[in-house]
Amino acid sequence: MRLPAKLHYAWVVAAVTFVVLLLTAGVRAAPGVLIVPLENEFHWPRSTISFAIGVNLLLYGLIGPFAAALIDRFGVRRTMTAALAVSAAAVALTPAMRQSWQLILLWGVVVGASCGVIGNFLAAFIAARWFRVRQGLVIGILTAANAAGQLIFLPSMASLATSAGWRTMSLMLAAVVAAFVPLIALFMRDRPEDLGLAPYGDDRRLRPAPVADGNPLTLAFRAFGEGARSRDFWLIAGSYFVCGASTNGLIGTHLIPACVDHGLAEVTGAGLLAATGVFSFLGGTFSGWLSDRVDNRLLLAWYYGLRGLSLLYLPFAFDMSFYGLSLFSIFYGLDWIAGVPPTVRLLSRVVGTERTGIMVAWITVIHQVGGAAAAYLAGVLRISFGTYLEAFLFAGLLCFAAAAMALAIGTGGRGVEPAPDAVPAG
Repeated sequence: MRLPAKLHYAWVVAAVTFVVLLLTAGVRAAPGVLIVPLENEFHWPRSTISFAIGVNLLLYGLIGPFAAALIDRFGVRRTMTAALAVSAAAVALTPAMRQSWQLILLWGVVVGASCGVIGNFLAAFIAARWFRVRQGLVIGILTAANAAGQLIFLPSMASLATSAGWRTMSLMLAAVVAAFVPLIALFMRDRPEDLGLAPYGDDRRLRPAPVADGNPLTLAFRAFGEGARSRDFWLIAGSYFVCGASTNGLIGTHLIPACVDHGLAEVTGAGLLAATGVFSFLGGTFSGWLSDRVDNRLLLAWYYGLRGLSLLYLPFAFDMSFYGLSLFSIFYGLDWIAGVPPTVRLLSRVVGTERTGIMVAWITVIHQVGGAAAAYLAGVLRISFGTYLEAFLFAGLLCFAAAAMALAIGTGGRGVEPAPDAVPAG
C-alpha cells in the first residue's frame, strides 16, 4: 500500500487499532441492551443474566496478560483478526439461544475471552512498538476508543432492539464486526521492521525486531515476575487499583441506583453516565497530549487528587438536583480515563518497551480487581448505612492515597526519569 511521503505507516496501524477497539467496545456494550429483552422472552432471572455479564467482565480482565504474551509470540495481526472473527461468530449465534447456559457460554466465556484478547492493553502495545514520540497522544486516543465505541453503538443497538427485536440487533452487530475482519487482516502489521521501517520518530539505524519465543503462559508469568521486583511497579499498580475502584467499580456500577435513591429517574442516571462517556473521550485524548509534555507523575497526582475532590463533592451534588450532578458528570468524565496515558508511559519506563504490553495487561487485571471490589463493597455499605455517602467518601480518600503513590514513583533509588520525551516541532 502506497502512502503519502510524510505519512508513516505507524499512523495506519494506530487507525486500524482504533477501529478494532471501537468495535470491541460496541460488542461489550451489547449485554446492557439484551438484559430486558432476554428477561421478557425467556423469563430468565436477572441474576442469571448478570452472572453471564460478570463472567464476561472477569475474563476480559484476566485473559489480558496471556493475550499480550500470545501477541508477542504470534503477532498482532493474526491474533487480532482471529479474536475479532470469534467475537463476530459468537454474536451471530446469539439469536439461536434457547437456554441460559448458552448465554453464559456465548456472552460470558466466548465474547469475554475474545474481547479480552484485543483489550485496551493494545494501546500500549501499538504505542510502544510503533512510536518513539507522540506515545502519550496515541495511548490517549486509542484508550478513548472505548468511550467512543459505546457512544456510537449503544444508542443504535438500543433503538434497533426496540424497533426490530434483539435478534435482528445481534445479527446486525455481528455483520458490522465481521465486515471489518478482512480489512484488519489486510492493513494491520506486527512491527515497523516488517516493512523495513524504524518506529515513528526514531532516527536511529533500523535494528532487527526481537521476537518472543516460548509458551505464552510462561512468557506472561515471567514478565510479571520481572516487573514485580520493582517498587515503582507496585506503586503504579496500586494507583491503578484505585482507578478501577473509583471508576468502573463505584461510579459505573452505582451512580444510577444512587440517583434513584435521591428521587431521580433511572433514565436520568443513564444520561449522566452517557455524558461522562462523552467527556472521557475528550479528557483521555487531551491527557495523552499532555503526557508527552509534562512530568507523568505530576499528571497522575493531579488526576487522582481532583478525582478525590469530585467524589467528596458528589453527595452534595445530589442535593443540588440535576444541575449539580451534570457538573459532576462533566468533571468526572474529563478525569475518567485521563490517568491511562501517564500510567502507561511511567510503566514503560519501569519495565522497558518490549514488556510494556504484557505489563499493562497485568495492571489491568489489578484495575479490574479494584473495580470488582468497589462494586461489591459499595453495595455492602449501601445496605449497612442506607446510603452511598460512606462509599463515596471512602473512594475519595483512596484517590488521595493514589495521588501520593504517583508522587512516590521514582523516589526510592533507581526509578523512572520524570522528564517527558522531547516532541519535535510539526
